[in-house]
Amino acid sequence: MRLQLALNVENIDEAVDYYSKLFGVEVNKRKPGYANFAIDEPPLKLVLFEAPGAAERLNHLGVEVFEDEDVHVATDRLKQAGMADLVEDEVTCCYAKSNKVWSIDPQGMRWEWYRVVEDSETFGADASEARVEAPGESIGG
Repeated sequence: MRLQLALNVENIDEAVDYYSKLFGVEVNKRKPGYANFAIDEPPLKLVLFEAPGAAERLNHLGVEVFEDEDVHVATDRLKQAGMADLVEDEVTCCYAKSNKVWSIDPQGMRWEWYRVVEDSETFGADASEARVEAPGESIGG
């Protein structure tokens, strides 16, 4: 498992260059207006959304797991606690098909617990989702 940090950035090219150098790794996935890094040390999935003028730089947080069972366990735990906001199975977002559960903390920060099932050539159902997502919205990431 690794933590995910999803950021809104002004310029995707500048951000990719910066974070490649900061973590000493190459970009894992690069598409128009989108990039992600799969970093081993520290274990981090860094996701960048090009969103010029975004009010917030932090888009959302997450936990990436590598087995569907881990998503199911998290979903059950969050449902029992009354904290599951949205469950998505095989949803396409961020150029990947994923299984996930979303939760929103008391201050509106969105968290996703997810597993990537396979890569996708499209961002998702609505390409505008790649842009600024207001805190509290429950759309994929």
